[in-house]
Amino acid sequence: MIAIGNDHAAVELKEFVVALLQDMGYEVKDFGCGAGEKCDYPDKAKEVAEAIVGGECEKGILICGTGVGMSIAANKVKGIRAAVCSDEFSARMCAAHNNANILCFGQRVVGMGTAENLVRAWLGTEFEGGRHQGRVDKIMAIEE
Repeated sequence: MIAIGNDHAAVELKEFVVALLQDMGYEVKDFGCGAGEKCDYPDKAKEVAEAIVGGECEKGILICGTGVGMSIAANKVKGIRAAVCSDEFSARMCAAHNNANILCFGQRVVGMGTAENLVRAWLGTEFEGGRHQGRVDKIMAIEE
């Protein structure tokens, strides 16, 4: 299951990504706010991050205006590796080399076509492990 969250700056793109994920065959748990609602991105980032570290969801996608605030907030939760991406190469590499468990992007930064490419690239890329595992272990050790 993929967790998704958004703030009021990203309702339209979140709805597009939910439909995309469902079309790709994923089950989606929506933690985001809807049209006309106001919410704070740190609250949504925390909810999605906790669903992942708690085992309720496998991965997450967070969308706000830029993706930056969501990633900062999500990365405060122990066990989370959230990456902001606005290009396919970064989306693939954050999966392959960093084992990122949350993909973040911004509605004010990427359009629907790019968002689709990011999601497909990230979800379609497996963590390579090997030499990268040691680096991910070092990242996670910082939390201790």
